[in-house]
Amino acid sequence: MIYQRNFIKELSFTAVGIFVVLLAVLVSTQAINLLGRAADGRVAIDAVAALVGFWIIGMTPLLLVLTAFISILTVLTRYWRDSEMSVWLSCGLALRQWIRPVMQFAVPFAILIAVMQLWVMPWAELRSREYAEILKQKQQLSMVEAGKFAALGKKNSRVYFVETFDTESGIMKNLFLRELDDKGNDNVVFAKEGNFSLADNKRTLELRNGYRYGGIPGQADYTRVSFDKLDLIISTTPKIVDPVSNRRTIPTSQLFGSSDPQHQAELMWRTSLPISALLLSLLAIPLSYFNPRGGHTYNILIAIGMFLIYQNGLTFLRDAVEGGKIPFLLGLLPMHILIFAVAVVLLRVRSMPAQPFWAAVRQSLTLKGGK
Repeated sequence: MIYQRNFIKELSFTAVGIFVVLLAVLVSTQAINLLGRAADGRVAIDAVAALVGFWIIGMTPLLLVLTAFISILTVLTRYWRDSEMSVWLSCGLALRQWIRPVMQFAVPFAILIAVMQLWVMPWAELRSREYAEILKQKQQLSMVEAGKFAALGKKNSRVYFVETFDTESGIMKNLFLRELDDKGNDNVVFAKEGNFSLADNKRTLELRNGYRYGGIPGQADYTRVSFDKLDLIISTTPKIVDPVSNRRTIPTSQLFGSSDPQHQAELMWRTSLPISALLLSLLAIPLSYFNPRGGHTYNILIAIGMFLIYQNGLTFLRDAVEGGKIPFLLGLLPMHILIFAVAVVLLRVRSMPAQPFWAAVRQSLTLKGGK
């Protein structure tokens, strides 16, 4: 019908604008946050742009939920404010008949959200963490300053000194290194040259043409060994991300049937967002009601409050499932059932505009119970 085509067309244009605005605000905020972390050394500088891209992928499902909800609410509120809705209602078009075009608009959003939540997001989260860690390791290996003592790794109290450093080739000249082994021996290494390397998930310091002295301070049993090449492993277990160690990176197929509360909580969250997109779109129909004579926009405030209650309720139930306090279904269903019930009651209330609000609520509940 004509009203459906015009309604979906207007929704589409509104959704594009809302999505761009929300994305711009959130991306700028996250970029500033990542730049601050990069300045503190917690994130590699080269990784900021890529991490923002991965973060956009991770935030897209929630942005799509917000976009669908706000778009429907905005367009229908304009219909009420400009009395277009009153004209359609007076022509015999019931309010419940707007459910079909709203669902035609919302279902593609829900499908896209489901695809991203169930398949794309775990992959993006894993690649984001791996990329950030690899770049951070490379940055740590490249932060060499000539003429300055610096710590090497986190074990054995290793300290090294470099006389000269060629930034282009990465070769260091005249190295001094001191470390304590597990037996308490004090080891000192002198080498003419060396360089850092990162291969096979191992961070290594490669030394060439030098001597190694080892012994206990205060005793005369020091040993001296010459070498042509010596590889010192800085870290045998670099912090490469394990997809099993973080619930957000676990593939969805591994979450189904799992008895782990954390896995159940993650599965609940991934399946909740597509459902919430549909239910919020349905809820936006009655929440868009606007009385032109009143001139107030309380419906917008109520809509914001309902969205916050919905999302915070899902987060609370997810945390309860993660803590093992409630089972999976008890965490998944209550908020969705509540929002669906509220949407149905409000649809019936707004279908009786001549009735006072609370009288219409009582009547709609009576009708609901009688059916």
